[in-house]
Amino acid sequence: MLHFNQFEKSYFDHLVLKIDNIKLPEGIFWIKGNNGSGKSTLLKAIAGILSFQGDIAIGTVYLKNHGVAYRKLVNFAAAEPLFPEFLTGLEMVDIFAKAKDAITGQEESLINEMGMKPYIHHPLGSYSSGMLKKLSLVLAFLGKPKLILLDEPLNTIDIESLATLYHWINEKYQNEKISFLLSSHQPLDALKLPGLKQVYIEDKEIKLNF
Repeated sequence: MLHFNQFEKSYFDHLVLKIDNIKLPEGIFWIKGNNGSGKSTLLKAIAGILSFQGDIAIGTVYLKNHGVAYRKLVNFAAAEPLFPEFLTGLEMVDIFAKAKDAITGQEESLINEMGMKPYIHHPLGSYSSGMLKKLSLVLAFLGKPKLILLDEPLNTIDIESLATLYHWINEKYQNEKISFLLSSHQPLDALKLPGLKQVYIEDKEIKLNF
């Protein structure tokens, strides 16, 4: 599903991550590592947000040669999402729905299930951190991705929203074979995510544990 080809990421000539040639199959993966090990950097690179050396592919679609097609296959939710404060939540959803070619009605269903309907028309500048997190999760599930990247998805969301998130992940993987990479300092519930696999970042490299 996800192929790293001579991947390297550095900041100011300081090597942060190096992945020579690894292929991850379809699945739900929990990326683990110490603070500063490069978990968020890895997800942002896979999302096509950060530049890097080498290349990354989803199936046969490579980021460097087919950037637009690749980015339609990958959705990303940041650990601490930032959005234009003057837009409403619905306006933000509409922008992403069009960019990701979401099917008609998909956004309405996600908004309702995540409990955002009472404030979806409010400006984003009035949103709490929990409300922004829920919006970022809704955006991450729009469209027809092959891979969804969630950075610290458990932060600041309530118990009901967490249950919804686990349901969405299982439903998307089981019914649509959408894969997930999750980075979380908080324990993920393996009982609610059957087949959860662990990936470690150690010594600037990825180590598979499955």
